[in-house]
Amino acid sequence: MYRFIKNYKQIKSSKDGKMLLANFGYLSLLQIAGYIFPLVTLPYLARVIGVDSFGKIAFASAVVVWFQTVADWGFNYTATRDVAQNREDNEKVSEIFSNVFWARIALMLLSLCLLLVVIAVVPKFNENSTLILLTFLMVPGGIMFPDWFFQAMERMKYITILNLLSKTLFTIAIFVFIKQKSDFILQPLITSLGSVVSGIIAMYFIIGRWGVKLHKPQLKPIVQTIKGSTNMFLNNFVPNLYNSFSIMLLGFFGGSISNGLLDAGTKFVDTSQQFMNVIGRAFFPFLSRKINQHNEFVKINIYLSLLISSLLFLLSPIIIKMFYTSEFYQSINILRFLSITIFLMSIRNAYGTHYMVLKGYDKELWFLTFWSSIFGFLLAFPLVYYFDYWGAAINILLIKSIMAFTVVIKAKNIKKEIA
Repeated sequence: MYRFIKNYKQIKSSKDGKMLLANFGYLSLLQIAGYIFPLVTLPYLARVIGVDSFGKIAFASAVVVWFQTVADWGFNYTATRDVAQNREDNEKVSEIFSNVFWARIALMLLSLCLLLVVIAVVPKFNENSTLILLTFLMVPGGIMFPDWFFQAMERMKYITILNLLSKTLFTIAIFVFIKQKSDFILQPLITSLGSVVSGIIAMYFIIGRWGVKLHKPQLKPIVQTIKGSTNMFLNNFVPNLYNSFSIMLLGFFGGSISNGLLDAGTKFVDTSQQFMNVIGRAFFPFLSRKINQHNEFVKINIYLSLLISSLLFLLSPIIIKMFYTSEFYQSINILRFLSITIFLMSIRNAYGTHYMVLKGYDKELWFLTFWSSIFGFLLAFPLVYYFDYWGAAINILLIKSIMAFTVVIKAKNIKKEIA
């Protein structure tokens, strides 16, 4: 803690550090809108819709995340880097923004077509088609709200405030419109509408107030933009082979109740990890200019992630009992078991995304991620089949451990070679 406070004071004393902390603060508020606000509704929803409906929502989210990853295509990092390096050139910024926007639109349409085929072919998906399609509305909302752009331009203040107001209104809507168990299908609809409204506000600021031009789509630049981010996309996509796939598989083998118990156990882990991701994304444009500060970034990640993991482990009974009803209490040990993954993924990202990618070792990072994820994909079948939601939790923890240690070892070897 002493070393963390010392590092904080050093960062705060510099001009870049002040901008970094401001960027982190506004990004944190954005994440509150996206991840903390839903926690406000948890006790109410747990009582009204129950564990079975929670499981159905978790299953739909696990399906849609595959298509969300395709639509994102790794631009949250590559586009952030490119805009941060050219932000004084408005024409170049407009070009990057336009190419990324149209590329994501094209990828979203492709994703939607694939999703419709899957729904038509797979009975389990067809059974939950309405829920899945409503959840898919998060994808266009995410495209219209390019937080990567605000991060790269370091213009977060007003759009963050407006986004918070929008999320607040739609959080209130959950209490107003969801009154009985059958209303659970309104939850993804309300959440998705909040995302779309936030996106409309964001586009108004980018194009209407800040003078960024949205050029007409051109095939060649769009294809080049997609190719330029393919390695980052693969690095983000392949973890779905063990993470989201384990949740989907659990829906087939264990059913909605098992999905609901796992979701309750992972909810606060995921939210805490998103907080750590805020730190990473705030540092990303800074480290793209000053990679020599990487060691300080690693220290901050280690201290904070260990603190958060420890708190979740110790407070898991209080957290689950505070937010959920008694039918969710089996999730206490899941939360405790998976709390360490916050530390594991934080150091993996610190050495992977925030070092190997910035130093041009995208392919090496993807190689490690790919083979770890393939192993997790294969392991998911026996683990989930025989151990239900505990099997899914074991698979997630095991593969994240492998990813963390292999990436750290590889990054340290790269540092030695460069030195």
